[in-house]
Amino acid sequence: MGVLMSKKQQVEKVQKCSIVVSAFKEGLKDRPTVDQAEDVVTENGDGSAEGSNQTNTDHAEHKEKDNKQGSLPSQQASALLREENKANKEAWGRLRDGKGVEPEDLKKSHQLTPPAFVRPKRDVNDDKPVDVPLGQREQPVNDEMCDVCEVWTADDLFPCRMCTRVFHDGCLREMGYLSTEALQEMRETAHTTTGWSCYYCDNVNLLLTEEEMYSLMETFKQCKIIPESCLVSDELLQYRHFVTKQLFDRDLTDEEEEEVLAQFAALDPEKKGQIEWSDFLYHETLSVLQKFRTEHSLVRILTAKERDRARAVFQSLDQDKDGIITVGEAKRAQTSWFYKINKESQSCNVSISHVGPISESSPASSSSERSRDKAMENDNRPATWDNFMRDSAIYILAARPNSSAMHIHLPL
Repeated sequence: MGVLMSKKQQVEKVQKCSIVVSAFKEGLKDRPTVDQAEDVVTENGDGSAEGSNQTNTDHAEHKEKDNKQGSLPSQQASALLREENKANKEAWGRLRDGKGVEPEDLKKSHQLTPPAFVRPKRDVNDDKPVDVPLGQREQPVNDEMCDVCEVWTADDLFPCRMCTRVFHDGCLREMGYLSTEALQEMRETAHTTTGWSCYYCDNVNLLLTEEEMYSLMETFKQCKIIPESCLVSDELLQYRHFVTKQLFDRDLTDEEEEEVLAQFAALDPEKKGQIEWSDFLYHETLSVLQKFRTEHSLVRILTAKERDRARAVFQSLDQDKDGIITVGEAKRAQTSWFYKINKESQSCNVSISHVGPISESSPASSSSERSRDKAMENDNRPATWDNFMRDSAIYILAARPNSSAMHIHLPL
């Protein structure tokens, strides 16, 4: 009986399993496939899966938007800082390479390639005396072709008063190193006795070697001087205080501060209340040359036109033709390099600046300077041609820039 009951139970179990399997199969038929399930979730607007996914997406987008809004000011500040750092880096690069200032914005499709500036290297014989004969004029001849395009067009060429280079005004405009105002001044003065300095000669900073320029740039950086920016009087005073502290470990005296302010006025002849970057740079360049170069090395820098001009000045002062003038006369001649005559002067072919007394409107002309001029007249110590050349070299170089600013202290 127990065995029969066991078989009956087995049959019942088999029947139950068949029912379960059938139900399971039916359930599989009704259940959607994986692809169908994804479609349902996507298409079902009020399904729980869809609602949950949409909620999470909206929350993430909202959070990201809030983060963007919150970080927008900081992003703008960072962008401005990066742009400023880039501009400063480019300005330091131009200063290192001797370009001084950024070229004018021009149509790039027609712009000529700017010149490649190469800083000089000191020669082993730089500090040795150089023979410059007084009675032998060199009379250099200007180049025949434009220094930029190397084309000859006769009267359309404008000569430099310092070197023998000549230029087309159009070529200078296309290169971008002269503004419209500077180009007009060149057209008015290049063929007069006042003359005009090309961009090579005008930029006296190009006279510094790489080592000298590196030293000057380090001083600028320590004083937080930004290249290509104008300076007001307080900034110049702060700069002078720093340099004096570094060199002599002391502060400026009241008298020295007054001299700095007088220097500021000489560098700001138009009374703008600020000095241009190029004028400040040229002044500091000449200071470096005075401190670290010998007089003989400065004489070697002079061009043939500058040497001829120095001869003309000395010979005009040497009335008895004995090769000797007075120290007072030599110092007055050194101030005459900065004399600017009227732009409407009679045109001539000689690119040598006029020699004469400093003008009353010059930044170097004041009651103290005029008193100093009177004191010079009483200095009757003898000065030979060689002494005159060595003492005058730095002042002749300081007169190269076209700017009316005074880039050097006049001789005492």
